[in-house]
Amino acid sequence: MYENDQGVEQDDQQTVKLYRFSAHQGNADAQYRLGMMYVNGEGVPQDDLEAYKWLSLSVSHGDRTAIKARDQVTAKMTPSQISQAQKLAREWKQKREALLEKTR
Repeated sequence: MYENDQGVEQDDQQTVKLYRFSAHQGNADAQYRLGMMYVNGEGVPQDDLEAYKWLSLSVSHGDRTAIKARDQVTAKMTPSQISQAQKLAREWKQKREALLEKTR
């Protein structure tokens, strides 16, 4: 309901916080939506590297809809930027895995 502006006023910065929380929990849909917020600069500065990172993470967690969005972001990036974004995604995964390992 919040996302569709039903019953509450929409606040992009609050939406980013909610998606970021869920994205850090490994939620593929939240990762996709957070990536799209970075693509469009909604609630955050527009950032292709962050967009690519979150969209790639979403794909790796099984969200097939994120593939097209990631490919569109990739088309605007230089090879160096793509490499940087891939590194960001790898580092995020490694940190999350290390955190999960600590809780076991």
